[in-house]
Formats: sequence, C-alpha cells, structure tokens
Amino acid sequence: MDNDNSERFSFKALPSLIVETYKSWLSKDPFRSSAVVAYYAILSLPALLVIIVNLVGAVWGTEIVQGKLTEEFSMALGSDAATSIQAMIEETQSAEKSTLSSIIGIGILLFAATGVVYHLKISLNAIWKIKSDPEAKIKKVIIDRVLSFAFILAIGFLLLISFIVTAAISILNDFIREVLPDVLLYAAYTIDFLISIAIISVLFGLMFKYLPDAKVKWPPVKIGAILTALLFVLGKSALGYYFGLAEPGSTYGAAGTIVLILLWVSYSCLILFFGAEFTYNYAERFGHGIKPNSRAVKENEPC
Repeated sequence: MDNDNSERFSFKALPSLIVETYKSWLSKDPFRSSAVVAYYAILSLPALLVIIVNLVGAVWGTEIVQGKLTEEFSMALGSDAATSIQAMIEETQSAEKSTLSSIIGIGILLFAATGVVYHLKISLNAIWKIKSDPEAKIKKVIIDRVLSFAFILAIGFLLLISFIVTAAISILNDFIREVLPDVLLYAAYTIDFLISIAIISVLFGLMFKYLPDAKVKWPPVKIGAILTALLFVLGKSALGYYFGLAEPGSTYGAAGTIVLILLWVSYSCLILFFGAEFTYNYAERFGHGIKPNSRAVKENEPC
C-alpha cells in the first residue's frame, strides 16, 4: 500500500537499502531455497532445453541454436559439462516414438519444463511475504503452470534476440578489426555488454512483475531488475572463472556435470533472490508497496 510518510528515493539511500536487503535476504535462508530450485532445475533441464532449442531453432536453426547454447554452457560450466548437455539434447531430439508416446511425452515435457519456473514463483512469493489462497486450488495450479510456460516462451524469445544481437555485433567486430581503429572495437564490446544487461534486465523485470502472486508497480521492478542483472553478469563471470580454475566437478566423476549445474543454478538463484528482496524493500520503503493479487493473500492475513 502507498505510504504518505514514505521516503523519496535518492542515491544516498542506496547503501542503507542494500544493507537492509542483505540482512532480510540472509534471514530467509536463501541457500535452502536456492538448493530446492536447483534440484527442480536438474529435473526440468532436458525438457526445458528441448523446448528452447525447438522454439528458437524454428527461426534460427536447431543446429545453430545447439551450438550457441553449447558455447554458453562451455563458458559458464566448462567444456566437459557443455558436451554432456549437448549430448542430452541430441539424445532427446533423435528419439523415435509412436504417436501415443509422443503425445504423452509432450505432456510430460511441458509439466517438467514448467517445474523450475513454478518453484521460482513459490520462492518469490515467500520473499514478498505472500501466500497462495487455498480456496483457488486446482484453478490456480493450472494458471500457474500456464504462466510458467509463458515465461519459458519469453525466455526463448529473449534468447533469440540475444543470439541475433550477438551475431550482429560479432560481424561488426570483424569489420572494425579489419578496417577501423582498435578503440572502436572496445566500443563494440561495451555495447555488447550493455545490450546483454538490458536483455537480462527485461527477463528479471518480467519475473518480478508477473511471476509472483503480487501486484507491484514498475519503478521498484525496474530498479530491482537492473541491479539483479548487474549482479548476475558479474557473478556469472566470477563463477565461470572459479569453475575453470578449481574444476569442482572433477571430484565427482561422471556426476560432475550434475554437480556443476546444481552449483551454478544455486548461485544464480541466490542473486535472483537478493534482487527480489531488494525490490521488496525498495517498494516498501519508498511508498510503492507490494500487494497480493486476487489468487493470494498476505502472510499475516487469515486465509
């Protein structure tokens, strides 16, 4: 609820807001919540990848998309893990099935792929002190699953845009390297970085705005999404460097890829939950407020 006595945002308030966010984030046991989402991410990964590859591949070409994804996984998790994930995609794509088993498989695929998004929603609700209205029951479960699939489509669309932009900048970089001064090459890299931040910010903004069972205004969503995107990009680079240096998955042998994915998703969720906590504190402190929607109630309200 808007608060007439609320502060007006200024950058001077940012340090205290971040300290407040860190304390409240830590008090909600984000490590446990991240581990839960990481577990469901492992179960959802094959289905999620198949949907993304086919969705984006319909425009870009499935082989090109698989190659791009393998490149991204290689940078994030290492070449061995990327090769294992690529084999997982190819095995699922090449499987021959009857019509009935294909229909059943599609249903299982959709249910599994939406699992990780559904549990992200539950975690965000908890951070924003919202709980589902038990009277909604089956209707709400169906709505949540449909919404989760819509987010997968949004991820696919943003991924397609990212691939197109990356390809365009790569072509531009080749041209600059051959014809123009080196200083313009650094400018192109900077543009690439800023566009990446913008695309990831849009994804986090959509998550904060539409995924939880909440009504929240755009100002805190925008600020929280940009902060989360910056932390995510920096964290991804740091984690990629750590994986390349320490090779934590090598200790686990054949299960190394699973362990790396669990670590990467857990770490990413910690950043996401910090951003969600920041968005909540920003909204509450500066008078925007976060209210439950028609399918939920506040934690301290009776159902």
